[in-house]
Amino acid sequence: MGKAMVLVYTGDGKGKSCASMGQLFRALGHGARCAVAQFIKQDPEILNSGEYKSALQLGVTWKQFGAGFTWEGENNKLNAELAKRGWEQVKRWISASAFDLIVLDEFTYTLALGYLDTEEVCTWIADHRSKEGFPHLVVSGRNAPKALVDLADMVSEIHQVKHHLQQSGRKAEAMIEF
Repeated sequence: MGKAMVLVYTGDGKGKSCASMGQLFRALGHGARCAVAQFIKQDPEILNSGEYKSALQLGVTWKQFGAGFTWEGENNKLNAELAKRGWEQVKRWISASAFDLIVLDEFTYTLALGYLDTEEVCTWIADHRSKEGFPHLVVSGRNAPKALVDLADMVSEIHQVKHHLQQSGRKAEAMIEF
């Protein structure tokens, strides 16, 4: 494997997590050891997420560090606590060279909402990424902070042109939203 890269999928459009999972499944096809640290979103077993079920069947390590939407009940406080736990877990995985690729799904929210200090996170990544065994990091979520964008090797911004949930009033559906 060449130098580890940091890939960011951000923007207001649908598909950031899907693009991240696409990177994960591509890496699996090349025999990579992969993990997902999922932030903000509720438990994938409750959500009944298709990507979660598929990833587990393929041997992906998946850890949940989210309580759901930040504007519901006490989720804001709990998401802040879980973000700290999740980032500590990701650092342990990286330090142990446990994986070739780690997806940090919805991680940009932890930075944009101030749950984690953006400068500290970016400095930690910059200080460690040249070490042997550092994995590719795939980060998703809206409002990626400038420091993360500057650090990244690739940034794709997904813009919303039209969205079926807003235009038609449809409800979220399996296979499309989760």
